[in-house]
Amino acid sequence: MPRARIAIPVPTSANAEYNQRSWPQYAAAVEAAGAEAVRVELGSAKELRETARSVSGILLPGSGADVLPERYGAELDPATNPADKARETADWTLLEEAERNRLPVLGICYGLQSLNVYRGGSLVQDLLPLPVNHSAGKTVAVAHSADIAPESFLASLLTGDEAPRHDGFLRLPVNSSHHQAIAEPGTGMRIVARCPEDGVIEAIEADYDPNDPWLFMAVQWHPERSTDISAASRALFARLVQEAQRKAGLADK
Repeated sequence: MPRARIAIPVPTSANAEYNQRSWPQYAAAVEAAGAEAVRVELGSAKELRETARSVSGILLPGSGADVLPERYGAELDPATNPADKARETADWTLLEEAERNRLPVLGICYGLQSLNVYRGGSLVQDLLPLPVNHSAGKTVAVAHSADIAPESFLASLLTGDEAPRHDGFLRLPVNSSHHQAIAEPGTGMRIVARCPEDGVIEAIEADYDPNDPWLFMAVQWHPERSTDISAASRALFARLVQEAQRKAGLADK
């Protein structure tokens, strides 16, 4: 039975151990949702474009790198991790093809930051001491919560059991593994989730037109790490796959 193909770039150009540990988690989440995960090596722009044109969806994973501050007009903060130019080139190329061909996109952690800068947004280079430990890491299943705007597309993927209403928002428990965050959202992106304790932006999405739907969104947490305990995590990948199937003409097959 034919399946949609989702492109997932290798997280880093130089850290093989990180790649071997993290890429399979994203692939497993995509495969569990019913699509084929396509490993994208950080090669030439020509190869990247050819790959993008052979898939019907894109997932931008996390990374140990940070986006080059020059890309959003900022001076380098000493706390910023070294940039990975090959990964940045891969993300930019894949996003260009996604916009050109309206491929559904899901960004995760670094993928959110990369997508936001690609759209002209900026980043906080290092989160100051805050009430929440946003760099809690993979061993902490629930680091804090995220308040989701109820009218957002993201909210439509949640259940009341996991994300009950609280002060006008849907409050979702999430993991956390980052030291940077969005400062200003990029063009056409709206903020749809924040950490209620400190206001850190937790998710963005493009304006969603139900008459011309296009999934183009990103979250700051790591849903690939929590598919076994979180219906919301599973729903994110399921919707990416559903949109990719529709794009590939497989929705009714």
